[in-house]
Amino acid sequence: MQKNLYFAPPAKNEPVLTYKKGSPEREKIIKALEWSRSNVVDIPMIIDGKEVRTDNKIEMHPPHDHQHLLGYYHRGNETQVKDAIDAALNARKKWAGMSWEQRASIFLRAASMISGPYRARINAATMLAQSKSVHQAEIDAACEFADFLRFNVQYMTEIFNEQPDTGDLKWNRIEQRALEGFVFALTPFNFTAIAGNLPAAPAMMGNTVVWKPSNTQIYSARIIMEIFMEAGLPDGVINTVFVSGPVAGKVIFSHPDFAGIHFTGSTAVFQNIWKEIGNNISIYKSYPRVVGETGGKNFVLAHESANARQVATALTRGAFEFQGQKCSAASRAYIPDNLWDETLCEIKADMTSMQMGPVEDFSNFLNAVIDEASFDKLSGFIDRAKKDKEAKVIHGGNYDKSKGYFIEPTIILTKDPHYVTMEEELFGPVLTIYIYDHNKFEETVELVDNTSMYALTGSIFSKDRYVIEDVMKKLEYAAGNFYINDKPTGAVVNQQPFGGARGSGTNDKAGSKLNLLRWVSPRTIKECFLPPTSYKYPFMEE
Repeated sequence: MQKNLYFAPPAKNEPVLTYKKGSPEREKIIKALEWSRSNVVDIPMIIDGKEVRTDNKIEMHPPHDHQHLLGYYHRGNETQVKDAIDAALNARKKWAGMSWEQRASIFLRAASMISGPYRARINAATMLAQSKSVHQAEIDAACEFADFLRFNVQYMTEIFNEQPDTGDLKWNRIEQRALEGFVFALTPFNFTAIAGNLPAAPAMMGNTVVWKPSNTQIYSARIIMEIFMEAGLPDGVINTVFVSGPVAGKVIFSHPDFAGIHFTGSTAVFQNIWKEIGNNISIYKSYPRVVGETGGKNFVLAHESANARQVATALTRGAFEFQGQKCSAASRAYIPDNLWDETLCEIKADMTSMQMGPVEDFSNFLNAVIDEASFDKLSGFIDRAKKDKEAKVIHGGNYDKSKGYFIEPTIILTKDPHYVTMEEELFGPVLTIYIYDHNKFEETVELVDNTSMYALTGSIFSKDRYVIEDVMKKLEYAAGNFYINDKPTGAVVNQQPFGGARGSGTNDKAGSKLNLLRWVSPRTIKECFLPPTSYKYPFMEE
């Protein structure tokens, strides 16, 4: 059968729905929330396309209503991890050999399902299990997830179409092969889109995957797998295991066919993973691809020329949307003394009107943090700031876990630019501000660059273009995603490819072609049309 060249449908960013009162999307999401709250679900692992249950059932509860039971998931052990690896390896040859356009069709169909008939379901699941507002769920679970899949197909076609120079007597070409072995996807709780993209991106390029979602994201992960399977994903291509990190790591990182890890999570975990891979490097068939996006201690730097209202909005949105549980959340700010009074007034006006509560009440701007461990960590830092001489809680500072894990949006003012909450990632609705002498802006820029081990996101607010250019140069390595007069959150696929360096990861830019290149191994092929028939070269002639 003759094989034609195909062009995938042009990718476009999924429009964000508003969920205004009376809108059809609002009615659908309310019904989906009601259904999800009234039905207790049982979630098995999926290995080789089959449901796998164990005797160890773990309860799932909404963080904002921890007495309510959403369902159970089945926790596995080393046996299920080994089975998942076997399934991935058994499926590998056939999946890698499938035409790229067939793989593309599966994920394009999945994108259509996410933005269409599954939109309300996956958003509602993300709202309930991860305590996201309807807007935060919409831009994540529906829009960003669909964008990842559609644009990744476009990037895949671009990668396959890139070919080297050739000539009249030869034909040079490159084929992109899947990695030799299986890929491990280890995903976080905070973004359903990231949880879906981390296994999907390697799979799209022909790899088979063992996927361990975060325990607190399993509720929406089950819908991701349901979508993939209904879209036609063959058995064994993506296998889910619900085990602890150490259990997964023990089996996976000691397997000779381990070919790579796609990771989003904490810096400490990623560094331990890297060490373990390094210690086992001699046992692998090939050098594993290590791709990770980790922590952030993201900054907002305001110049004396900045607009106080704009700075205030960037801080309240950037620090407190989704309770500050974004890798990119604004968590440290540097405000000049000449701008401070006006900025504080604007911030307090915003925060006074902010409401916090369950996701089902759409008037709430904030909801609950993900679990009790996070609540205890954050409340501990807040209590410490209330006692320390170097810090002062100037807004918020209250917390309550009787009904849900609610941390009031909190602002800490510090006299010490190296105070603990200026340097440590908290992952919650806590913003620390340092007021600097506006005559010492240059020193403050150096402070921003040298304070944190992270380099994920950051922003500069200024009306002075010379200042903006100078800061961009001096903070060249301080942020992988740099923002000018904007909050440091909200990266969009194909618009602001996301990732940072230093302690923030390998900067392989999810949402771009750069990421997909990590999941293929190129082979260069040279075909000679008129092979030489003598070993002698012209220079040898007398």
